[in-house]
Amino acid sequence: MKTFENLTTAIQDTNSFFLNKAQKQVNIAMTLRNWLIGSYIVEYEQLGEDRATYGQMILETLALRLKKYGLKGMGETNLKLFRQLYQLYPQIRQALSAELTNIDLQQFRISQTLSDELDSSEKSIRDNAKDNIQVSLLINNLSFSHFIELFKADSEPKRRFYENQSIKNNWGVRDLKRAVESLLYERTGLSAVKETVLKQHISQNDLMPEDVFRNTYMLEFLGLEEKPSYSESDLEESIITNLQNFLVELGRGFCFEARQKRITFDNRHYRIDLVFYHRILKCHVLLDLKIGEFDHSDAGQMNMYLNYYKDNEFTTGDNNPIGIILCSGKNEALVKYATMGLLQQVFVSKYLINLPSEEELQRIIEEEKEKRNINYC
Repeated sequence: MKTFENLTTAIQDTNSFFLNKAQKQVNIAMTLRNWLIGSYIVEYEQLGEDRATYGQMILETLALRLKKYGLKGMGETNLKLFRQLYQLYPQIRQALSAELTNIDLQQFRISQTLSDELDSSEKSIRDNAKDNIQVSLLINNLSFSHFIELFKADSEPKRRFYENQSIKNNWGVRDLKRAVESLLYERTGLSAVKETVLKQHISQNDLMPEDVFRNTYMLEFLGLEEKPSYSESDLEESIITNLQNFLVELGRGFCFEARQKRITFDNRHYRIDLVFYHRILKCHVLLDLKIGEFDHSDAGQMNMYLNYYKDNEFTTGDNNPIGIILCSGKNEALVKYATMGLLQQVFVSKYLINLPSEEELQRIIEEEKEKRNINYC
C-alpha cells in the first residue's frame, strides 16, 4: 500500500465485500428454510393424520408449541408467510434440491412426497423455463423481506414485473415497497413511454450491509438480540430508560414486561416503547413516547396497539389494556390517555389513583430535554 489512504480504502472495500457476501448467504439460507417450513405446513394440512383435531387452529397451536421450544420468528403470522412462499414460488424447490444434493434428506424429516418432488424439480423447472425467472436469480438477489412485498401483488404478471425490476435495478426492500405503493406496474402499463416511467423509479440500494443485518427477520433467523438502540435516538433512549426506572420504582403495582415490544404485520414493524402489567388494575399498560406535538395519528396507532393486545395478549381475569401517549410539545409536555373500554366509574377512579400524574411524567421529559439543551421549535 503506497499511502495510508490506500490502506484505509482497501480495508473498507474488503470489509464491505465480505459483509455483502455473508448477507447474501444468510438471505439464501433463510429463504430456503422458510420455503421448506412452508412445505411441511402445507403437507400436514393436506395429509396430517390428526389435523382434524386442531381444525382452524393448526398454525396458532403450532406457533405456541414452537415458542415453548424457544424458536424465534415462528409466530402465526410468519408461519402463514412461510406457507405463502411455498405456494407462490414452487420453483424454489430447484434451489433447495441443489442445496441438499449431498445431504441425507431424512435428517430434515422430508416426506417421500416432497423428496420425489425435489428429485423431479429440475425437469419441471426446465419445462416451464419460458414462464419463470431463473430460480437462481430470485434466490441470489431477493431476500425473504422482498418476497413478503411481492406476496402483495394481486396477479402473476404484476408479481413477475416487480421481481424483474427488483433484480434488474438492485432494489432494496424500501425501493420495492415504494414502487408497489406508487402503483409503478399500473402506471407503466398505462404509459406510452414505459422506459421513462421506469427510469424515474430506478434507484440503487442505499443500505449498508450492517443495516441489512438489523432486518427483523434476519435477526430472528440468526438468533440475535433486537436492541432498542436500533430505532431510538439518544434523547428518546434516555427518556424511555428514565420512564422505565421511574414506573418500576413508583411501586404502584407496575410489573415491567417489555421494552420496544415489536408488533409485526407482514413487512411493517411497530414498536411499543414500554409495556407493563399492573397487578392492581389487572391490565397491561402500554406507553408510547412521541418527540413532537400530539397528532391524531398517534391516537390511531395507540388504538391499534390496544386492539392487538386485547386479541393476542388477553388472559382470563384481565381488564382492557390502558394506553399512555407522552408527547413533547412546543412549550410543554402533553400527556394523552387512551382509556379504551374503561366504562365503569369505579374502575376509572382506581385507574387515576394508581397511575402516575401528568406532572410526574412531564417532569421526566423536561429534565431530559434540559440535560441535552434540546430546543423544540
